[in-house]
Amino acid sequence: MAHPQDAREKVRRLYVFEQLPLEMAALQAEVPIGTARRWKSADKAKGDDWDKVKTAHVMASGGAEEIARAIFTGLMIQYQAVIEQLNADNSQPPAEKVQMLTSMADAFNKAVSASAKVLPETNRLAVAMETVRAFGDYVRERHPARAMDFIDMIQAFAPELQKRFA
Repeated sequence: MAHPQDAREKVRRLYVFEQLPLEMAALQAEVPIGTARRWKSADKAKGDDWDKVKTAHVMASGGAEEIARAIFTGLMIQYQAVIEQLNADNSQPPAEKVQMLTSMADAFNKAVSASAKVLPETNRLAVAMETVRAFGDYVRERHPARAMDFIDMIQAFAPELQKRFA
């Protein structure tokens, strides 16, 4: 089904200027996420890189704190995308999934530590994430049979963590 040009422009505007994740921009524009991804990719091939425009917009509209927030937001979006992909991939053994999540949590904690000087409120989130990571290590090492339950619970708890520490 062909979509009108204004739908494409709306997805781009929501993604670039309103900083919505591509999935949310597609949902609000009432187009499938696959279509939005194709549009983004096609525009990039033509020289219109939505991500570069998004970054430039954030840089132009704020100082170092806004840039740090944009980078941190981008990291969180990617983090969530990987978690969703892990959930959807039934071919990967649970132990590998837990190891990947642990690795991601470590990378996340390092990014949070690096941004703490610019975004002091992230220190609280860093402590919370470190606690989650440590508990994940504990579950993986001492209760491997419960690892998938842990993954399910932490994914369900993530929005609550964001509400409390964002």
